[in-house]
Amino acid sequence: MEFRTVVSIERPTFLIEPLEEVLFVGSCFAESIGQRFAEEHFPVVVNPFGVMYNPASVLHTVQRTEAAPRVAFLSLGTNHVYRLRSTGEIVDNCQKRPQSLFTEEQLSVEECVGYLSQAVDQLVSRNPAAQVVLTVSPIRYAKYGFHGSQLSKAVLLLAADQLAAARPDVTYFPAYEIVLDELRDYRFYQPDMLHPSPQAVEYIWEVFTEHFFSDRAKQFLRDWRPIKDALNHRPFHPDSDDYQRFLAQTKEREQRLLETYSSPLMLA
Repeated sequence: MEFRTVVSIERPTFLIEPLEEVLFVGSCFAESIGQRFAEEHFPVVVNPFGVMYNPASVLHTVQRTEAAPRVAFLSLGTNHVYRLRSTGEIVDNCQKRPQSLFTEEQLSVEECVGYLSQAVDQLVSRNPAAQVVLTVSPIRYAKYGFHGSQLSKAVLLLAADQLAAARPDVTYFPAYEIVLDELRDYRFYQPDMLHPSPQAVEYIWEVFTEHFFSDRAKQFLRDWRPIKDALNHRPFHPDSDDYQRFLAQTKEREQRLLETYSSPLMLA
């Protein structure tokens, strides 16, 4: 008897390799997943100009960064944007200026698709092999009201679906659906009942690696785990000779592992 609905995920047309650079742009959820990649020794770039919630601001970050990865992860939080009244431009951060200086708008599905298409085009112009993973953040926005938050997410979901269906270099990953439909319990939220808990983020990480990591990348994670655990160990006597020898030997193992998986033979 099955007591939950498991979200079905199609196999992507590309797979992430060990120690591969990945760009993360978007909501707080992009930061959570990006940090998880960093913990596993992937050279990531995460929101270099701050957290970006809407497709226009995601585009602005992509335009400003010089990163040219093969894989980029764009996490969409909302379709709400703020325009500076004096210029009409969409700002990425109001910088605590008076609210009277801005107007709040909601992007349409078509506008979201337009901004995201430009972001993908920019990444592909730098790296013709670029693949973009789109996701909608499961974080709920109470300030819009929960009905308004759902309407905002619906626009993003429609835009992501439309773009992924139209472009072979765009793949949709259902993080939103995993939290709301598969986990589906407030124990998977932080105390604010809005943000996914560390346990939920870890579950999404496991689902993502299972579907988007190559066999070599999965093997790297298995080989790295005991070394990572050893490095995270907190001894009673950190200054003792025995622990210092243990630490030096562990770091040597870490370096050998990184050299092995970054070698041309391993990535061929």
